[in-house]
Amino acid sequence: MNETLAPEFRPIVDAVEAHLLGKRHAISLTLAAFFAGGHVLLEDIPGVGKTTLAKTFANVMGLDFGRVQFTGDLLPSDILGVSYFDQESGKFVLKKGPIFTQFLLADEINRSMPKTQSALLEAMEEHHVTIDGISHPLKEPFFVIATQNPHEEVGTFALPHSQLDRFLCSFGIGYPDKEAERAVLLGGGSRAAAAVPLIDAAAINTAMEAVRTVHLSPALIDYLQSLIAYTRDSGRFVYGLSTRGALALAAMTRAWAHLHGRDYAVPDDVQAVLGEVCLHRLAFKEGVTTLNRIRHELFSHVPADA
Repeated sequence: MNETLAPEFRPIVDAVEAHLLGKRHAISLTLAAFFAGGHVLLEDIPGVGKTTLAKTFANVMGLDFGRVQFTGDLLPSDILGVSYFDQESGKFVLKKGPIFTQFLLADEINRSMPKTQSALLEAMEEHHVTIDGISHPLKEPFFVIATQNPHEEVGTFALPHSQLDRFLCSFGIGYPDKEAERAVLLGGGSRAAAAVPLIDAAAINTAMEAVRTVHLSPALIDYLQSLIAYTRDSGRFVYGLSTRGALALAAMTRAWAHLHGRDYAVPDDVQAVLGEVCLHRLAFKEGVTTLNRIRHELFSHVPADA
């Protein structure tokens, strides 16, 4: 997919792509989700670059990086931290868990029990965690990339719908194309210089604020509402988009427009992100739910000029 990014964002995508060859669209989606203030769920088979995307993105964005490897015996306290009595000071002291960071990689999240998965909910939604009844704010910006392996793999637990809805968008990395894979086999990507920060906190805040002010015209709102209504009323899906899902679609549309240098959104922005916003929220009543099938279903029944 051809990406015509605004000049200020091209170096960021270029730097991450130097380590993850041929995955420019996935990188751009991640950047859009970050500026929109959301979180990303990556679902794919092991070994296609999910972790590389997360670690390199954190470095380029200059964010503190934390990682949790989810396993069947992982406890919520292993993520959030624990409060213990310090005999020397005579006070309870908080030992912070890895969630106290700006960028959290929740690796293979569906390998842990649902109780542990839910430990992320409050942090993702409200940017703070509660331990022993005391609320602790997280660093800003707070961004989560969670990876999960396909559900059919042994030892995985499907994330509940309520938790899936917390992710702004979901997509896979996929196999590299022939040209990119040839470059990988020849050592490309691994030879790239270590990723360094290309943006500071002030520029991040400016971009996030700019995304929030991207204009959605009445006609575009009509288009968004027609798409949302189709997911609810067509009878094709188990559930339609929730209000949170509708807000996610609007937020990603704004962020995609901003990444491409505009302060207003157009139908192409909606269509660029619609599948990734809906993939983990919608399920066809019959047959397999895929990114391309969702796009085809919605685009063929809800034209942009309706």
